[in-house]
Amino acid sequence: MTSKENAFFILTEKPEHPQHINPGRIFYMRDNSYKRQLKQPGPFIKLKVIPVSSHVDYTIDLRCMKELSVEEAELLMALPEDTDRLKWFKDKDALQTAAGLTVGTTVTVDEEGKKLRGIIRFIGQLNEPSYNDIIPGTFFGVELQGADKGKGRTNGTYKHKSLFSCEKNCGVFAPFSRVSPVVPSSLSPSISEPPTQTQTDELCPGDRVTYFISEKCRHGMVVEVQEDDGKVRISTDTDETGKRGGEVLVPLDCVAKGEVPAEPESMDIDTLPPQALADDLHMELNSMVEVTLGSGNAYGIIRWIGNLPDRNDLMVGLELEGDVGVSDGSFKGVHLFHCPPRRALFVKLSSCRPDSRFQNPSANHDEMKPELADAERYAECSTGKLETVPPVSTEQVNQRLIGQMKGIQGHCNSCYVDATLFGLFSCSSVLDSMLFKLTTPQDAPIQRTLLRDIVNPLRSKGFVEGRHIMKLRQQLQKHGYSHSFTTEEKDPEEFLNIIMHCILALDPLLKLSAAGKVQESYFYQIFLDQNHTLVLPTVQQLLEHSFHSAGLKLAEVPSCLILQMPRFGKKFKMFDKIVPSLELDITDLLSEGPQQCILCGRLAVEECTDCFKDPAFNPTGFKVFCKTCSNQVHSHPQRQSHKPVPVDIPKDYLSHSRPYSLTRDRLELFAVLCIETSHYVSFVKHGPNSQDWIFFDSMADRQGESDGFNIPEVRACPEVGAYLEMSPAELANQSPRDMKGVAKRLFCDAYMYLYQSTSMSLYR
Repeated sequence: MTSKENAFFILTEKPEHPQHINPGRIFYMRDNSYKRQLKQPGPFIKLKVIPVSSHVDYTIDLRCMKELSVEEAELLMALPEDTDRLKWFKDKDALQTAAGLTVGTTVTVDEEGKKLRGIIRFIGQLNEPSYNDIIPGTFFGVELQGADKGKGRTNGTYKHKSLFSCEKNCGVFAPFSRVSPVVPSSLSPSISEPPTQTQTDELCPGDRVTYFISEKCRHGMVVEVQEDDGKVRISTDTDETGKRGGEVLVPLDCVAKGEVPAEPESMDIDTLPPQALADDLHMELNSMVEVTLGSGNAYGIIRWIGNLPDRNDLMVGLELEGDVGVSDGSFKGVHLFHCPPRRALFVKLSSCRPDSRFQNPSANHDEMKPELADAERYAECSTGKLETVPPVSTEQVNQRLIGQMKGIQGHCNSCYVDATLFGLFSCSSVLDSMLFKLTTPQDAPIQRTLLRDIVNPLRSKGFVEGRHIMKLRQQLQKHGYSHSFTTEEKDPEEFLNIIMHCILALDPLLKLSAAGKVQESYFYQIFLDQNHTLVLPTVQQLLEHSFHSAGLKLAEVPSCLILQMPRFGKKFKMFDKIVPSLELDITDLLSEGPQQCILCGRLAVEECTDCFKDPAFNPTGFKVFCKTCSNQVHSHPQRQSHKPVPVDIPKDYLSHSRPYSLTRDRLELFAVLCIETSHYVSFVKHGPNSQDWIFFDSMADRQGESDGFNIPEVRACPEVGAYLEMSPAELANQSPRDMKGVAKRLFCDAYMYLYQSTSMSLYR
């Protein structure tokens, strides 16, 4: 029996029975047994305790426990005490970080109160699993480095079993609670504060380096790294007097690995055009990058790309985030770009890499394709050779989308773009035609960014780096649609209108018929008259009331219907709650086509707008009647003043007098955009079941301060289905603050509903 065949739980509260087991103890049961017990009434289930001391099953209140993943259970089983397990279970960041650690990661390990630096060489169990263990504890084997060599306890052997190889007393085995990454990845927040000790493994004797003395940039070769003193002894190319040779002792934070170009004797500088790109690192002007200096990683933006005299390598000028550079963008008195003093640094382009704060740690750079010239992009669009990735299916959602660092990474007020694109493209293909339609050469780069850098990675890997969204916003800003696209928050409809109408010239999604004239639009704003009686409306009711008050009909069935809810700005909402309609029946909203009499089912020939709000009828749907039923309905004294009008019916149907079987036109809900306190999030309905909902927030968490990055998150929210199954009375009585999970945000903060015609989806 493997651990993956079991469900695991941790006791978080003291149960009434059994009293002798404390919170922090881990239990398990077979997966299939767990699923069977969940179907039984009541909160009590039977489980076995770990370590297994007998064959006794304990009946425990499920409300006193939390379910664990196999990985979480294995990490927690490495801790010997129940109190420790409970403490670290509550630290979700720690568990998440530990799950993301891999062999080769540089870490610190807490050994007898001292933080020792090393590299992970082993992850796994120390002992052979036994029946009593059921699940082994996961330990980390760390090889100590630098000044901490010799401060360990092993050479990588545990109980005469070699788990990894290192020098004597240079190895440590420890549970995750004592291990912290030195440089936290953007996937996992750090368990504790990173150590203050400087990393010196990057510098080794023989390395070519650049060092700075009195703000002068000089070159040399590392002779010795004096880790205890934090200094580097360098054999200089030229000393302070200009003579060659000699040695100098320089503080570590004044040394950069690799050669930063010194001032050349001549200024034969070749500046390359803005579209100059790295061969395979997907970097260009204004790309956000990082570079390793002696004092650690520095972050900046590429402001210049070109060639410098006597150098074959392509060089870049960086504007750094901190005052760790050497100039204000000038090179031997010539300004190649402008930035504040000590913010500019010139390095090889090959020394740069994409800013890891906006980088998926699992991304494979070898898979990144270089940018294409605009003409090539246009040709690729014209020939239909662009790669197609279908939306994430219901079966793939858990593996591909759920978790932190999933979805689209937010950056600098981008949530209106993030939430919109995630809602539109993650699990639906209804608007994929805009990604492939032929467009103009000047707009093709935007279309390509949208497809290759955003939609395809979202669907294939479940994650889009924030820099790609910034690139799209920069492209839109460059086109002149708004000077603040890269800095300020916009509304989704403003963004969609520019993409659909101004850039890609997509045919309008919506054709509305009013007084015999057809109006076209990309979305529909719901407005209600002041006399409506709606209190807890469904989207179906809101759409019908809005069409009724405006005298509108649909000229044709839309492939995608985008509805803006009745609210004014980001604060005022007309309704406290809106009930999502999982399907919109638009049969009666169409201006042409056969309709059924709402009373007898025969072919309807008349419609009465005055009957629309009559309480005697169903609260939803337009009121259409056959001639006989219309006469009977309007013979009532209260309806004699009504003025029914003929319905447009195809002539072929006028001979039908028997009840007419009508195929109804319906649209299905696939996404909802919500806003609360100026922050947009989205919900996606990804499958047919009531619980098939996910929630996306591009800025769910953050690592670091001004130099940090946002951590997006996608989570399953099956609780939404439970509220949708409630009666209107039950739902009305639900206090928003008491609603479970994120359901409150869907019902109370809806901003835009997205519906699709399933027959129009590209991959169906």
